[in-house]
Amino acid sequence: MSVRIVTDSTSDLPVEIARRYQIEIIPNNLVLDGQCFKDDGEEISREVFYNRLPGLKNPPTTATASSGDYLAMYNRIFQQGVDHIISIHPSALLTGILNSVNIAAQMAEKFVHVIDSGQASLGLGFQVLAAAQAAQEGHALDEILHRIESVRCHIRLVAMLDTLEYVRRSGRVSWAETRLAALFGLRPLIELNQGQVLSLGEARTRKKGIQRLGDILQKLGKVKRMVVLHTNAEQDAVKFQSQHQHLSAEPVWLCNVTTVIGSHVGPNGLGFAVVTS
Repeated sequence: MSVRIVTDSTSDLPVEIARRYQIEIIPNNLVLDGQCFKDDGEEISREVFYNRLPGLKNPPTTATASSGDYLAMYNRIFQQGVDHIISIHPSALLTGILNSVNIAAQMAEKFVHVIDSGQASLGLGFQVLAAAQAAQEGHALDEILHRIESVRCHIRLVAMLDTLEYVRRSGRVSWAETRLAALFGLRPLIELNQGQVLSLGEARTRKKGIQRLGDILQKLGKVKRMVVLHTNAEQDAVKFQSQHQHLSAEPVWLCNVTTVIGSHVGPNGLGFAVVTS
């Protein structure tokens, strides 16, 4: 029995990892001033996107790949002799991606197991990676599904945003909260948990916000895997990585978060995703 893993570009998995474990990634779409780009890092780089973002006259919009795109990929994989597909995606509370996925899954040649990760970025990506590693090791379908669930229960994704303005546009917090934070120039700290964007308070300065972020991470103790997430804040991300590498059993990754997510959180954000022990 063979199992193949499918996800989308919000998983933020590095290309080399996807190739190594035969993970299929479908890009979502980004629309800037009427021009559509695939969220694959090739049609527009993440660095270029974040540099352009503050100066855009119209807010960027995002769109999922179509159900036809997913169906074509599923059937292509099944035609290669694969027995099962597990398709893992961000929370349905955050995006409509699962709508397209479910439509395609119902029309595919064989059964597709659709998983709502409850997460995004590497909070999703770590679940995808765990599934792909288990599949490559030859584990049965039930064991792979169990590993996904086990990793999901141990994911923590926390971030400090430079502003709440972009989150306000996405409708994830109330206008009153956003206006208050903007008035005092506060840096909000948030956590993504089961598709919910939760407030962890605010910091008066960026320096204090990064310190708070580090304090939250330190309290988690030793972790199995960790990635430092940022939205074009590489200098802060590298420093944060070096300060906290000792907490992770494996090398800590750096990730400039994909444009489709960055559209909703804005530039200069910093955070982490970990798999706790």
